[in-house]
Amino acid sequence: MNKTLPFIAAAAAALLIADASAHGLWTEQRRGNIETVYGHGAEDNAFKAEKISGAWAYDAQGKMIPVTIERLTDHARLQPLKPPAMLGVALDNGPWSLTPDKQWINQGRSKVPNSTESLHTFKYSLAIYQEGAKLPKLEQLKMVILPEADPLKVGPGNPLPVRVLVDGKPVAGVELVGDYRGAPHQVSATTDADGRAQVLVRNEGLNIISAAISLPVKGDKDIETRGLFTSLTFLGEAHHE
Repeated sequence: MNKTLPFIAAAAAALLIADASAHGLWTEQRRGNIETVYGHGAEDNAFKAEKISGAWAYDAQGKMIPVTIERLTDHARLQPLKPPAMLGVALDNGPWSLTPDKQWINQGRSKVPNSTESLHTFKYSLAIYQEGAKLPKLEQLKMVILPEADPLKVGPGNPLPVRVLVDGKPVAGVELVGDYRGAPHQVSATTDADGRAQVLVRNEGLNIISAAISLPVKGDKDIETRGLFTSLTFLGEAHHE
């Protein structure tokens, strides 16, 4: 784990800027429910709920809790069997192709033969809800920001050590946004050769730390790039009545 694959390190420097991959994914507790949010900064957009490809809830010991995905008309709601200590979710945004007139179409280049760019985007998010939670293996999250200290104990204004993994391996050169909702274009830190960085905890309330990357794909008739977005969410301070 101390060595970063060269092709991943090289690709990490190229962040996706295209509109098709500009949006991120995270979860928020609203009206007593865990809601999936698909947006960019303050934007909270409707999306096809069937694009949520999976959700995984865990207790404080890292044991899995059954979770149901309620697919609503404009988003998805996650319903764990009991309150989780951690929750991961994935969204498969499908293939996208850019036409010569700069329009993005949600299809691969085999169906858009005049496309100038093609990619498949995936969005992931990890939420930490309980102090002292033991992280399980999160192989379902192909890109993940792992906290290397308890994010619920760090406190606003203090640095949180994190590590970014792609396909289970550390990634160098990934830019981390410390407040994706409040300042989505403000880079807080960049990962080192071991995929590690220190990100300042910005908020007393919900913190959304994010990262994105694009990786080249060879031998695929529909895409030339795999675009990944991931977020880590947690409260900066415990809620008090």
